[in-house]
Amino acid sequence: MEYILVLGAALASFIFGAVWYMVMSKPWQAAAGIDVAKMQVDGEKGPGAYIFVVAFLCSVVVAGMMRHVLSMSNIETFGGGALAGLGLGLFIATPWIAMNNMFGMKPRVLTLIDGTYASVGCMIIGAVLGGFATSA
Repeated sequence: MEYILVLGAALASFIFGAVWYMVMSKPWQAAAGIDVAKMQVDGEKGPGAYIFVVAFLCSVVVAGMMRHVLSMSNIETFGGGALAGLGLGLFIATPWIAMNNMFGMKPRVLTLIDGTYASVGCMIIGAVLGGFATSA
């Protein structure tokens, strides 16, 4: 049951990420320095399905570790899981993204876009894990 819960939490976060980056595609591409029009003119292809498979597997890894953290912290409610996930996203994932972007000389807006995804994505994972937690 726990494996299914982790996969479900990862899928929920992955779906949020798909929606988030569809909505934010233009500002994200500009901030990341990706010129899709130039890629099309030059005949370059994107990474295809591979990037989505790897992204989902990364979501599974995050959800698996968050399940462990929430379990060890005895967090077994929707609200508790959401709050813990938001905290992990805001105070662990986003600062790491900010450091990487800062040293990579990337625009602040990239950190805002990616940090929001990490924070809300972790909150969603936490909410699913906490809301469907089973006491051992």
